[in-house]
Amino acid sequence: MKHLSADIVVLSAGTAGLAAAATAAEGDASVIAFEKTAHTGGTTGSGIFAIESRLQKARQYQLTREEAFKMYMDFTHWRVNARLVKTLMDESADTIDWLEGLGVEFKELYSHGVGNAYTQHTVKSDTPPGKGAPAAVMMKILMERAKAKGADIFLKTPVIQLLKKDNRITGVIAQDASGEKIRAKSKAVIVATGGYSIGTMPGMPGGIGDGIRLAKEAGASVKESNNKLSTDKAAPRMRMGFPNQPVLDNAFQQPGLWINSLGERFMNEEILLGMAFATNAISRQPGQQAFSIFDETTLEYYAHYGFDYLPFGDTVSRQQLADYKTEVNQLRATGSDSIFTANSLEEISTRTGIELTSLQQTVSEYNKAAETGRDNAFGKAARYLRPVTRPPFFVSLRRGNAITSWNGIKVNHKTEVLTPDYNVITGLYAAGMDIGCEIYYDTYPFILPATAMGFAINSGRIAAINALEYIKSENKN
Repeated sequence: MKHLSADIVVLSAGTAGLAAAATAAEGDASVIAFEKTAHTGGTTGSGIFAIESRLQKARQYQLTREEAFKMYMDFTHWRVNARLVKTLMDESADTIDWLEGLGVEFKELYSHGVGNAYTQHTVKSDTPPGKGAPAAVMMKILMERAKAKGADIFLKTPVIQLLKKDNRITGVIAQDASGEKIRAKSKAVIVATGGYSIGTMPGMPGGIGDGIRLAKEAGASVKESNNKLSTDKAAPRMRMGFPNQPVLDNAFQQPGLWINSLGERFMNEEILLGMAFATNAISRQPGQQAFSIFDETTLEYYAHYGFDYLPFGDTVSRQQLADYKTEVNQLRATGSDSIFTANSLEEISTRTGIELTSLQQTVSEYNKAAETGRDNAFGKAARYLRPVTRPPFFVSLRRGNAITSWNGIKVNHKTEVLTPDYNVITGLYAAGMDIGCEIYYDTYPFILPATAMGFAINSGRIAAINALEYIKSENKN
């Protein structure tokens, strides 16, 4: 067995882990980060949440931390850790300044749907759309910062046990790719392994609960949820799909006609403008799936006038819209049972297994609503009621977009890990989606976009700052 020692050990080198490692190393602590995969960066997205940032103030965006906190807590019905949420929000603007000081550039503010707040600070990146997550640039900068300040990062080396004496963490045992075990003595450990998050970017796998399991074995209080959406890769998720077909990808996410496998409408499709509620609605349907359907006239409308909305600040150029027929031809050539064109409702029925009579009745009712401008079923606004009458029909099987499950490690506002009796496990901290249960409840809060990455980075920093304070106080004793 190999023996190492450090002031702070960080479990994983993902979003929260790199933020923690860089912050701890800046505080003159010796740091070791153990990452189980072959790369750093974890599951990244486009940008991070912040309130009262320099970028928002420059654009005279007036949302305050107090207003955002109230929005968040009302949305979650106060079933989350209020003091931790407020702490994360209070630190968020300083974190943007910190990241900019390291060289991270933010290009714009985005909202996740109509009526939601502009809190996503999108990272500037030269990465072409669909070729990777823009925030990977930020992860690279954080990794370089951590290493420049002396942090050691071990890849393909998962931690397999937390070491504890009495109620105090004393280190970890990891195992490298060759199978050799490593005993790393430390004064503090920060767990940041990604929880049970479901990766939403190509090539970025989600967490499988390693850190939660290790913390539980060390005596931590853990919340386990039954909120598990299907991860079947056969059906595109609402935010995954076709990077080479940006027009169709966005067209399938518009508030057009959505039906379940019984051939029935099941929601006011306007809720797609917020995404999270649509995921809830889809999760209640047979197979936790739905079909998005529109016709040639609707696609031509989008190509000429643009989309009703662009989720997550996506961009589709006028040239791409003009070339949409090229995408249609690609779809016809490469289509599958999950995404295809059809020349009739009978063909849709055959391809999907939806009972034809039910499909015909639903489409007829929907077309009547579009004709009259009145949706008696769900009250959808007339401007989103576009008939499905002119072939080819475009069909895509979709699933909800689960950002994370609501499992996690119980912590206080300092991110110190708690026992079932609410006692602190000395020297043990947790961050990111490993503490998802403390900041999320039931539905991801799209009203304040980019909290997943924003809270991951901020909680990683907060954990490191408090671990540094703990080590400093121990050194005085």
